[in-house]
Amino acid sequence: MANYTRLLSALCLAVLVVASPAALNAGQTWNSTTYLTFDAPVRLPGVGLGTGTYIFELAAPLSDLRLVRVSSRDRSRVYFTGFTQMIPRPAGLRADRPVSLGEARPGTPTPITAWYPPDRSWGYGFIYDNTERPVNERASR
Repeated sequence: MANYTRLLSALCLAVLVVASPAALNAGQTWNSTTYLTFDAPVRLPGVGLGTGTYIFELAAPLSDLRLVRVSSRDRSRVYFTGFTQMIPRPAGLRADRPVSLGEARPGTPTPITAWYPPDRSWGYGFIYDNTERPVNERASR
């Protein structure tokens, strides 16, 4: 009986180990992959994004929940990979608003200040250096 219990336990553990990565990839529970389309140029720290559709996702969902990657819709090009600050979703932010935008000088791309994955109570604040910080952030510091 003890051997049967050990065998059953080992089998259950093996199934969990094999099924877990597949389940994470299929449902992307931790990754929170979001497809965002912009109809005007925007920017992230160190990079400008033209009009089009981009993928926002966690770059290392099983090891660091602050590392965000932004890539082309077909994943052929990575535009941004960087650490962010985990921030609470503002109470009044509607669910259909996956990003918050900062202010920019006329003629420059609007900065994305944060990304909020759907159905999450937190988001990811992008960290800009002093030279590229959005106008409204510079004024408040």
